[in-house]
Amino acid sequence: MGHYVSKFTSLFAWGNREVRILILGLDGAGKTTILYRLQIGDVVSTIPTIGFNVETVVYKNIKFQVWDLGGQTSIRPYWRCYYANTDAVIYVVDSCDRDRIGTSRDELASMLEEEELKEASLLVFANKQDMKGAMSSAEVSEALGLPRLKSRQWAIYKTSALKGEGLDEGLDWLVGSIQ
Repeated sequence: MGHYVSKFTSLFAWGNREVRILILGLDGAGKTTILYRLQIGDVVSTIPTIGFNVETVVYKNIKFQVWDLGGQTSIRPYWRCYYANTDAVIYVVDSCDRDRIGTSRDELASMLEEEELKEASLLVFANKQDMKGAMSSAEVSEALGLPRLKSRQWAIYKTSALKGEGLDEGLDWLVGSIQ
């Protein structure tokens, strides 16, 4: 009986906690489109993010404070300024951008080496799956080196930010990994 009361109490307390999430990835991957799809449930017209967007997203009674950081080459070195107190990283990859998948891998590897993100869960969205020529989630996973991540909770989901596909499944995994 005590076990069930403890479980119920932890679920109740969890609802009051704000979870800090960073959405990162190269420019043009779909980070901002995903952020607003999660927040308002629809696609909005976006422009390249210079700096950051921060929004609150409530998903299954959990309040996520989501930081969407610009992905241009000149902005990426500043990502580390936002790493403190991060519970999870959503890393967005343009599955059609075969020319820059190596750059995406290098940025991800560099980020994951940071001490402030050692405990953060990693959710990868292999985005733009609705486009012809998109790499499969398995191809993106291999290209990013995800199978070699042994000391971190991670998952990859194929998504289409425009159609809203795969986003809820990814967030379901994220909720479970953070709890």
